[in-house]
Amino acid sequence: MVAYAELVKRAWALARSGQRRILGIAGAPGAGKGTVAERLLRELGDAAVLVPMDGFHLANAQLRRLGRADRKGAPDTFDAAGYVALLRRIRAGGPETVYAPEFHREVEESYAAAIAVEPGVPLVITEGNYLLLDEPPWSQVRELLDEAWFLAPDDDVRVQRLIARHVRYGRSPEEAAEWVYRSDERNAALVAPTRARADLVVLGDP
Repeated sequence: MVAYAELVKRAWALARSGQRRILGIAGAPGAGKGTVAERLLRELGDAAVLVPMDGFHLANAQLRRLGRADRKGAPDTFDAAGYVALLRRIRAGGPETVYAPEFHREVEESYAAAIAVEPGVPLVITEGNYLLLDEPPWSQVRELLDEAWFLAPDDDVRVQRLIARHVRYGRSPEEAAEWVYRSDERNAALVAPTRARADLVVLGDP
């Protein structure tokens, strides 16, 4: 088990390195990636900014056009190349503010340029399912991360969290369970082997 205090220590070490660093937090749907990232953000304050992978969800209109709306969240339902390009801009630094999109679950859409990455912010935290996926273009993400963590909570707990989240955003319990076991868990199986590419595997909830 990795204590939460150890995660904070590692994040601060990246932030204080003297150069722009990117920390990636990966894991299956419902693993708690966003929760851990938000907690770290509160700890680090102005020393960090959060840029989630979910901002690169394809718009619902595009998913319908492509016939992928019924499996939103799969690797090919994101603008992965756009995400990689943004991480490259962030890593390069420079004098200009970099703007990133932000996903809003209440409307199931992303808002463009909603997150500002200011030039002086030393640590950028990014989180998402496919940060360690070894297939293009996702495979380019790993080389852009200075450190990568993989969250691996108890699967039963993770699934129940997922169902509860879908219910919270408008699905019935039956609809939520159907989506989780048909779509989310298929993605979880795809993500599971990618833990081998992480610098740190966090078992349980930190």
